[in-house]
Amino acid sequence: MKNFLLSAALLTGLVYAGNVKAQDAAAPPDPNAPILKMKSDTIDYGTIAHNADGYRYFKFTNVGKEPLIIKEAHGSCGCTVPTPPKEPIQPGQASEIKVHYATDRVGRFVKTVTVTSNANPGTKVLYIMGNVLPDDPATANPNTPKPTPAVQNTTPAGGKK
Repeated sequence: MKNFLLSAALLTGLVYAGNVKAQDAAAPPDPNAPILKMKSDTIDYGTIAHNADGYRYFKFTNVGKEPLIIKEAHGSCGCTVPTPPKEPIQPGQASEIKVHYATDRVGRFVKTVTVTSNANPGTKVLYIMGNVLPDDPATANPNTPKPTPAVQNTTPAGGKK
């Protein structure tokens, strides 16, 4: 009896999921929907100093026919914090998403910013990348052996002292 109930519940769930998927596939895109057109999907910070200014801006334009509303923007980790505009972006209007990367982290980085909006498509992934230099190159990696001072050879050329 338990197997029958489990099988019936599983079958019902699969049928429901299939119907929802079929409805999503059948819905044509709204021709009047806002369209988020990015100037660039990637910001390259380049090589920057430790604790340098971590703010950059993704510039975009709404090239659709209805106002663009950014519902959410989040970074791939706590070191990447995007700040999207709060007000709707009217058709033809340009705006920007401010992104802050915590430059107190030394080394190369590649992070993402995921933007969710009422645009078509509704999700856009943006990228930031760069390399943060350490304050002192000798402390770049604590596991890197420190250079040893040169030892002067005190043995005469003939090999005898």
